[in-house]
Amino acid sequence: MSEKKKRASHSPEFKAKVGLEAIRSDKTVNEIGLSYGIHPSQVNLWKKAIQDQCKSLFEGKRGPTPFAEHREPERLYSEIGKLKMELDWLKKKSGINPP
Repeated sequence: MSEKKKRASHSPEFKAKVGLEAIRSDKTVNEIGLSYGIHPSQVNLWKKAIQDQCKSLFEGKRGPTPFAEHREPERLYSEIGKLKMELDWLKKKSGINPP
């Protein structure tokens, strides 16, 4: 009886390394597959996956989101006003006279 061969599991770093080499190398896919011990069709799949995913790197806006400095004090003052009203209401309901 023949023994079943265990399926190889490769790390994402290894896949990226092989795929990038396939993209930028002068070697053919067959040569790259031979040097890493991988089937050439697998090298092509990893290469295609990298090419498809690289577009998403540049889709988002650049830099951190702008901070609206002019809106922050407004929000804080409104929060203070709200809390002051709640405190006054609680003092009134509890029977404590506000100063």
